[in-house]
Amino acid sequence: MSVPKGASLDPVRTREMIAESAAQLLYERGLDGVGVAELCASAGISKEPRYRHFGSKDGLIEAIPEKRSRGVLAWITDAAAAAGPDSKARITDAAAAAGPDSKARIAAVFHALGMGYATPGFRGCAIVNAATQRHTAPADRIAARHLTGYRDLLNGIARASDASDPDALGLQLLVILEGATVVADHLGIPDASATALSASLTLLDAAASPRA
Repeated sequence: MSVPKGASLDPVRTREMIAESAAQLLYERGLDGVGVAELCASAGISKEPRYRHFGSKDGLIEAIPEKRSRGVLAWITDAAAAAGPDSKARITDAAAAAGPDSKARIAAVFHALGMGYATPGFRGCAIVNAATQRHTAPADRIAARHLTGYRDLLNGIARASDASDPDALGLQLLVILEGATVVADHLGIPDASATALSASLTLLDAAASPRA
């Protein structure tokens, strides 16, 4: 959506529109693959509104991954929270030990990620991509916070699984998740999510505390 010349838009909506337009270009071509002029042209704005809402290009680069991170974490967390009987049924044959609720939740996580992997134009995790390209603040800070959000979710799933060391298991699950994202991106294998789920279910069973 471009801004018609002379039009007056709500500042919040204008900021969102600029960010949405720039986000796709930056995701497709990288932080340094698009100049300020092209970012402005894609949103149908002059440089002045961009400066007013974001300051420098770095301000825009910071705002986009932060917004993307919040959206992705909310999406994955909601998917895990909504895992119900149907999710449990999908994993019954894969593993039958303790922690069916945890297995339903981890299945829901990788099902959601798999849908993302299969989306046309998928290019990996936008937040991690940004940090890899810059490896400086604020991109690295946003990526660390994003990965910590994933880890907190996975630690919670691990605790509900009766794992003897849930934090260690949560980290293992995070490594599997990030590996699946890289494989789906660079090898073009959306089903990496299914392989990651299988490995995660095996870990959940192996890490469960012995039952009396």
